[in-house]
Amino acid sequence: MDLGISGKTAFVAASTGGLGLAIARALAAEGAHVAITGRRHIRAKEIVAELTDAYGPGAVAIEADLSTPDGVAAAVGQTVAELGPIDILVLNGPGPKPGAAATLSTDDIAAAFELLVKPHHALISQVLPGMRERRWGRILAVGSSGVAAPLPNLAVSNTGRAALAGYLKTLAAEVALDSVTANMLLPGRIATERVAELDQAAAKRRGTTVEDIRLESRKTIPTRRYGEPGEFGAAAAFLCSAPASYITGVALRCDGGLIRSL
Repeated sequence: MDLGISGKTAFVAASTGGLGLAIARALAAEGAHVAITGRRHIRAKEIVAELTDAYGPGAVAIEADLSTPDGVAAAVGQTVAELGPIDILVLNGPGPKPGAAATLSTDDIAAAFELLVKPHHALISQVLPGMRERRWGRILAVGSSGVAAPLPNLAVSNTGRAALAGYLKTLAAEVALDSVTANMLLPGRIATERVAELDQAAAKRRGTTVEDIRLESRKTIPTRRYGEPGEFGAAAAFLCSAPASYITGVALRCDGGLIRSL
């Protein structure tokens, strides 16, 4: 299938590792010009070299602190200057610390919005007007299966990601006539550093081994395995594609059947 995004400019937030990197690789493979963003500038340059060797010129490294409005504006401005107007915006970022709902503090609640809503809103505010004017755009947020079924001991994540989902669902209806889509892609247990950290935290909390935690987790997944980052990246690339123009306002799960609801 031709995804119709060759030559499109993609800004992938937090793409120097994990799911963001998987998405960046998948978009570059389809011919998109990709901004690799993050605070690890040396790592971003290494990824650009990798993508250039594989697919030719078209990727740039953007040193970005997306936690502030000025940082967002600078990253978007540099991307536009080097690659042109942004057609595809992938919202991604680090997950907040684990914790139970009963022990959340006021600061924890504030952190849910500071980490998982405000930076993404700032990016959308910078990029959306141009998408609407050009009458083509894709906004995709990396979420969590906690959006569909809140996860134990991840209260901050559950709270912030649910808020982002509500915002994107509302936005999707408002910009549909401008041929801009807004969706979420919800990972289950994908084999990334973030999931490894969560497994380690669970093992420590429960006084067991990481391998025991992983074995227990695999038993809850119908495919009996963790997903590969490349599988998640492929799903993301499709949602950012031209053939996906009639898919908007959805939260698609990429979780091996982990969440049992429809």
